[in-house]
This record gives sequence, structure tokens and C-alpha cells, in this order.
Amino acid sequence: MNDSARKIVIVGGGLTGLSTAFYVRKFYREQGISAHITVLEKSRTMGGKIETLHRDGFVIEKGPDSFLARKTAMIELAQELEIEHELVSTNPNAKKTYIVKQGKLHPMPSGLVLGIPTEIGPFLKSGLISWRGKMRAMLDLVIPARKNKADESLGHFIERRLGSEVLQNVTEPLLAGIYAGNTYKLSLNSTFPQFGEVERAHGSVMRGMMSGKKPVETHSGTKRSAFLTFRQGLQSLIHALVHEMQDVQQMLDTEVTAIDQNEGRYTVRLGNGDVMEADQVVVTAPAFVAADLLRPFVNVDALDAVNYVSVANVVIAFKRKDLEGIFDASGFLVPRKEGRNITACTWTSTKWLHTSPEDHVLLRCYVGRSGDEQNVQLPDDALTQLVLKDLRELMGITATPLFTEITRLFKSMPQYPVGHLEHIASLRQQLQTQAPGLYVTGAAFEGVGLPDCIKQAKELAMDMADFTG
Repeated sequence: MNDSARKIVIVGGGLTGLSTAFYVRKFYREQGISAHITVLEKSRTMGGKIETLHRDGFVIEKGPDSFLARKTAMIELAQELEIEHELVSTNPNAKKTYIVKQGKLHPMPSGLVLGIPTEIGPFLKSGLISWRGKMRAMLDLVIPARKNKADESLGHFIERRLGSEVLQNVTEPLLAGIYAGNTYKLSLNSTFPQFGEVERAHGSVMRGMMSGKKPVETHSGTKRSAFLTFRQGLQSLIHALVHEMQDVQQMLDTEVTAIDQNEGRYTVRLGNGDVMEADQVVVTAPAFVAADLLRPFVNVDALDAVNYVSVANVVIAFKRKDLEGIFDASGFLVPRKEGRNITACTWTSTKWLHTSPEDHVLLRCYVGRSGDEQNVQLPDDALTQLVLKDLRELMGITATPLFTEITRLFKSMPQYPVGHLEHIASLRQQLQTQAPGLYVTGAAFEGVGLPDCIKQAKELAMDMADFTG
């Protein structure tokens, strides 16, 4: 190893950590900087929550199952890794989504953009909202806009503009799959800042969303799909990153217990007692882990304020002949007020045609959200029975599953509190001043989606390449 090479240690081998390593390697090479990069991962595999299982002709995602196509960082990385040809889009015949109301599946009205009505006719015809609720939502067109740019909760914003019924029956279940959170505690500016911007610019969030052009995807082979994944699963991206970076030291089963600073350089202490010297350290671990590592250097209140929610994915396979009914949608969402065990169900084999043999059905049910996490801890049999009970009552499914795959993701969904962006900006400013060369990034900061993590990693790598400390 070149002794003069800049030594970079990346804590965490999830998508953010691997993407950081990839782009640091790329940008340093472009600038002619010699670097030795090490990725340290506590678990036995790289990829974090991304895990794909291939079983009996099924492609099963045990963690995230797709990503938003309009956030292009993922597509750009796939292009750089030369695996863009493996991207697949959702079934164009499964664009419909249902929402449960009083135990029945109601189709979500067309024209909803993140729960905001942009087509009045379908919204007024929907059985999801009462006439009183619809009239309350229409008041958004005349209620004066809030000009203040100060952050507020997402729930308060939707209730203020469209009323509590739209919030409870449409917005909350839509967002449960993204954040599994309490909308009254989630930061608007950190989750959907465009809502506040639209209100200020147009005086009405509905009018503003109607006037704006919806994002249209034009990437090759995507068929303008809102979501994309990889034919062999999201783990394809992880495998490609790991293979591409064979010159990057990748250490599994390696926990970081502390980081020390000494004359502008860092000593990374490992759980086995070893130490590693570094010029730059990037912490991509969850906020509660990052907080303990950064506490000696800066005020970490911003990290301590990010709570995490535990969830479980219950994937169930059936023979198609054993099920009645038509699978004509991507699945259904369950409002919190319904009091069900599941928060949503993706009809995976309908939404993603590559995931199942033609004569089988694959369903993916979600369990757990803020304030309702206890079922995630249940034994497999008990959890499966709760999920099957909901499927029986909501869909009429009485068949015996071929198999079930359960994944528990403990403390996996970061919750951005009101004021989050300002607090994180202050934290990073402190790090820059008091611990130059020490960085922190990941899903707990500026976006929980997979493309968000890659985008943050890429932007950080650019900053690091300019580092002269």
C-alpha cells in the first residue's frame, strides 16, 4: 500500500456506505489523488437492509423492493456499473391501488399525487371520503396560504389544507409505507417540502399540484413506470458494487466502537481491539449508532432526536388456482384507524411480473408503524396467523400458503422530527469546524429512499475530494 495515500474509513456497508466508497474512489481517481479506502460492516453481509431471496422460481425482497424512478441517482449508478439493462418496470396493467375503508377495498381515485387530489371528478366520486370530507378538502382552494417557511408537521399541513378525513383515509396510509410514522411528528420540510412550496406559490396545494406537470419517466425500458427494480432483485446492485470495488478493502463482522482524533487524523477503534488510522472517516450507520461515535466531537442532539420504527415484511406464496378474485392492482393500503394487523399489502406477482411463476401468486404484507410495533416481535407462527386473518377478512383468502418468508427490520425506519433539516445542517457545520475530515450521512439525514442514500453519498464524495485538511 502506498504510505502517502489518503486513508479513508467508511463505517457501514449498507447502500450509503458502498455508494460512498464507489464515488470517493471515482472522484479521487479523477483528481489524481491516491487513496486507500476501507469499508467496515458490523454484520456478515454487505448491503444493509437490501436482501434478495431466490426460491422456487420466486424473486423475494426481504428488505426494500423498489425505488422511485424520478429520483435518478439509482439509475445513474446502475449505468456506471453497467447493469442498467437489468432494470424492470411495474406491470402497466396494475396501476390501480386500493385503500381499505370499514373493512372493504376501495380504489384510490385517479389523479391523486402523494394523496393530493389533482382531478376533482374522480375525487368527488370516491367512496373513501364522505361528502363532508370532500367539501372540507375543497376549501383548500379558498383558504389563505401560510406564507411562513418555518417547518411544521406533515400531518398538521395536510389537515390544515385538506382536512382530517383526507389525512386519515388517504394521506396517512399512503405515507405509512414510506416512513411507517406518525404524520403529526414527521417534518414537512424533510419529507415533502414541495407541498409547502406549492402552497406559497399558488395559494392552494390542490391548485398548485394541478398546475404542475407530473414527473414523466423517459428512461429506456422503464415504460414510464413510477417505480423500478432489478430483474434478479435489488441485491444485484450490491453485488455489482462489491465486485466493482475489489481494490477497496471490505471488512465484514467488524464493529466500530469509537473514533479518536489526534492532530488532524483519526483512529478508528474496532470491537476486536484493533485500530485503524484514517485521514477521513465517514459514518453511514443509523443515527443512534452515529450519535455515540460522534458524541466526543459535537453536540449530537440532532441525531438523538431521530427515532426509529421497527417493521416486518411477511411474504406469502400461493398457488393461483387456490385463490378466488382478480388481482388487478398493485395492492392495498390500510389506514391506521382501521385497526388492522397489517399496514399494507403489495400484490407482488401482479405489480412485478418477474417475481413469480405464472401459475402462482406472491403477496407481501407489512406489519408495524409508529405506536404500533408490538406485533413485529411475535414468533413466526403467531405473526403469520395475524396476517392471514387480515387477508381472509379483507380479500377472502382461505387457502393454505405454499410458504411464508418473514423479515423483521428492527429500528429500521428513521423518523424526521420537525426542524430536522436545520438541526442536521447545524450538526454538519459543527463537524466541519471541530472535526474536519469526519463526516456523517445516510437515510437518517436527507431522504430514506434508496436513490436518496446514493445521492447523499455522491454529494459527500465530491466534498471529500475537495478536502485539503
